[in-house]
Amino acid sequence: MTALSIRRAAASDAAAVRDLTRTAYAKWCAVIGREPKPMTADYERAVREHLVDLAFTADRLVGLIEMIPGAEHLLVENVAVSPDSQGCGIGTRLMRHAEGVAIQLRLPVVRLYTSKLFAANVRLYKSLGYRLDREEAYKGGILIHMSKALGRR
Repeated sequence: MTALSIRRAAASDAAAVRDLTRTAYAKWCAVIGREPKPMTADYERAVREHLVDLAFTADRLVGLIEMIPGAEHLLVENVAVSPDSQGCGIGTRLMRHAEGVAIQLRLPVVRLYTSKLFAANVRLYKSLGYRLDREEAYKGGILIHMSKALGRR
């Protein structure tokens, strides 16, 4: 298992967050026929207003997770892993990290949403204990909402 360090993004990291996200999501453009929402986000704003944590192997940015605390849950807005690091468990580790953040914030549930066509991602989330809550139409596709209730730790 690769050593991974995680730190909170600063304003100066916004361009790197945008670049990694665009690279990580590029493969999905052909699947849904457009750029996925994370590719068009304002990351200067996101880094300022959300919890964006960066994952590094050595000094190389390999992944990130963007989280938005709510009153009753933590929303995972974006998980991105560098294409050459996908399949190495970084996404799983970032999701576990988000669960730890939720517990620290005393939030009992982690929520996320993704395209129904992102089958590999849906399988990953299900394997981590996330359940399908609902589906909705979104920009010509189907958006699925998933959640995981966290046990007391």
